[in-house]
Amino acid sequence: MTAATVTAPVKRRLRDRLPVVHQLRQSVGLQRGMLVAGLVMLVVFVLSAIFAPLLAPYGFAQRADADGAFGTQQPPSAEHLFGTTVGGYDVFSRVIWGTQTAILVVIVAVLLSIFIGIALGLYAGYFGGWLDRVLVVICDAVYAFPSLLLAIVLSIVISGGQSNLWGGILAAAGSIVVVFIPQYFRVIRAETVRIKAEPFVESAKVLGASNSRIVFKHVFRNATRTLPLIITLNSAEAILTLAALGYVGFGIEPTAAAEWGYDLNKAQSDVTSGIWWTALFPGLAIVFSVLGIMLVGESLNDLADPRLRGRRRVAQASGEVAETSVVPGGTLTAGPGGIEGLEDGETFDEHGIEVRR
Repeated sequence: MTAATVTAPVKRRLRDRLPVVHQLRQSVGLQRGMLVAGLVMLVVFVLSAIFAPLLAPYGFAQRADADGAFGTQQPPSAEHLFGTTVGGYDVFSRVIWGTQTAILVVIVAVLLSIFIGIALGLYAGYFGGWLDRVLVVICDAVYAFPSLLLAIVLSIVISGGQSNLWGGILAAAGSIVVVFIPQYFRVIRAETVRIKAEPFVESAKVLGASNSRIVFKHVFRNATRTLPLIITLNSAEAILTLAALGYVGFGIEPTAAAEWGYDLNKAQSDVTSGIWWTALFPGLAIVFSVLGIMLVGESLNDLADPRLRGRRRVAQASGEVAETSVVPGGTLTAGPGGIEGLEDGETFDEHGIEVRR
């Protein structure tokens, strides 16, 4: 009598367990192309923000060098790759420095929104009561208010007329946080209400686990699985909101930090005069940064859904399965007469009855 050999499961390598590597290995075809394109744009955006002091030839508020003033509305040249603005600033330098401002606002806004929204959503969804009803009403009221108008009002209240770097960043981030908190609150609350009725939560209660242990050990881990997609979408929305605030005149002054929306605002009159470079490059920076984040988010959403993951691979494998599937009596065919029978004129009506022609 021989003992059965038990094969230990193969443990995946560390690099295969990394989030980005794992998603890349799962993706195929167009999904992989979208994910790679989004990651490239996102990496360029982040690296530009980190190495802005090395990449930018001039400061964001610099209008002269050792050779003198830059000049206003100068076309792209070897000295100024993207030209200069009506205020005499180097466009390329301001585009590069603008990545720092954008990423700082995204980090502050998203982190604050996550912590506050998750905490409120977990408490309201698990314990319920009057506080839950009050929070739901408040979130509905925030949703009913135009988000950009709310951001403008809060930016004015928070900044208090200040236009320095951190004052402007905190004002923009704070106004975005108020808009984002209801999104995280509603998602986490809905997931918490669903999860707390699951059998494993009831089992934990029977075993005597405390509410805090159940919330943080069981509910939290399962309720936050959809957050990566929401974070990517909100990051893109934060960049657009910051640009919109700068465009309507409530952004950061050029002497405090570089901001793409403000540069677009000052370039409005240039476009009608044929000066295209002052608006083109800040606008492209907004488009590519938001597009990169959105492509990564949509790809992660597709790969997280088994119904959308690897559609091309499933389609290719379906033919092989049909050819190799067997039933008693032979290979599985497409009807009483096989595929040839259908092609020779045999078909079935809407009730599944075979009709011969």
